[in-house]
Amino acid sequence: MGRNSGNSSLPPSADTFTRPEKKPVPKSGRRRGGQPGSSGGGLALIECPDTVDDHLPVRCDGCGSGLSLADSTGFERRQVWDIPLVTATVTEHRAHRCRCACGTTSRAAMPEQVPGAPVSYGPHLRALAVYLLVFQHIPVQRCAQLIADVTGANVSTGWVSSVLGQAATLVADSLKLIRALLTLGHVLHADETTTRIGSGRRWLHVACTERLTLLKLGPRSRQGANALGVLPDFRGVVVHDCLALYDGYPDARHQLCGAHLVRELTAAAEDHPAQRWPVQVRWALAELNKQARKAREQGLSDIPPERALVYLESFHQGVAVGLSLHPRAPGRKQSPTRNLLERLRDRGTDVLRFADLPGLVPFTNNTGERALRPVKTQVKISGCHQSETGAAAWLTVRSYLDSARKHGLSAFDAIRRPSPATSGCPRSLWPTDQPASHNVTALMNAYSW
Repeated sequence: MGRNSGNSSLPPSADTFTRPEKKPVPKSGRRRGGQPGSSGGGLALIECPDTVDDHLPVRCDGCGSGLSLADSTGFERRQVWDIPLVTATVTEHRAHRCRCACGTTSRAAMPEQVPGAPVSYGPHLRALAVYLLVFQHIPVQRCAQLIADVTGANVSTGWVSSVLGQAATLVADSLKLIRALLTLGHVLHADETTTRIGSGRRWLHVACTERLTLLKLGPRSRQGANALGVLPDFRGVVVHDCLALYDGYPDARHQLCGAHLVRELTAAAEDHPAQRWPVQVRWALAELNKQARKAREQGLSDIPPERALVYLESFHQGVAVGLSLHPRAPGRKQSPTRNLLERLRDRGTDVLRFADLPGLVPFTNNTGERALRPVKTQVKISGCHQSETGAAAWLTVRSYLDSARKHGLSAFDAIRRPSPATSGCPRSLWPTDQPASHNVTALMNAYSW
């Protein structure tokens, strides 16, 4: 088979992934910013403000008589959005002992949300500290300073560090539920990356879906991936980047990340500019992904054969041409291009599973990579954790918050709002006397597969 064999079928849109040339944009002559006549996005008056202040004239401009609200014939409205000045308040709880006429002395119990120490910080301050540490990536010292500046509570850095461990303990039962739901799901995203603890490098694993997240430290091995407690018993489709350790789960089906394959095909096209097969295979994958999205939007369980046939033929033909141009070298070690081609040939089903199940299996592992991104952000902003215990606590709370946010709950509400003690999950991170506006546990229990 010649070097140009099979290239005549390359479609005209084969430059899907090439960088477009930037053409100069003609100036419109308009000023920057909002244009005259645009609707704008500023504040608008609301019908039910929290507070209404009525301002009356001091006296009648005519006769000088006093005026009251009953004399009003209309008014001009203006609304001001602001926040109340945040100040820490001290509440003393007194559990009284009372003696009855019968001679019996009864003792009142302290409220559930009051800790056993004589003096302590309350649930809202603790929730704020965890929110700043885990979700806003603020370092411990700056977190203590922010709380002191904003609320007047002079918390110590040691206290700020301790609340993270408390929070991790309180959400442990919720993570058991998350782990069980991930194991029972149809599609799972798995990924791994490096992080730092002190002066050493550690590996971090994630198992997640569009609705749940689970993060955990572990070595870069199957044993490390097993530490999540999901993959050994998972029986659905796991989406990953083709790291060898994921091949150790034969009971699961696999989808190799299309974004990684596209990058490898782009590298092959740059390394071998005279060969057209990398561009053809890349184009076929991109077009199949478009057809999968279209089928999903139309509620179809499969891509119609007449839509998929030309792209499937282009994919397999391009792989065959590439294999003929890059024969195996003596020995085990092969070139990156040959390894890519053999993977596309031998694992074609795992490469194209997204096209077989367009309504269920995604083309890329972007969901898994997005779940790992906050860990990298944490290291860049706050620096690395100094102990494995602190890192594990941070990852535990982050898993809880990510899962709650995927169910429509804000990160701060997920920390401070209570939820009923159902399914063995904690009532909240720290019980308060506020009514629950959301129930994370119920949302997770209602998760539909």
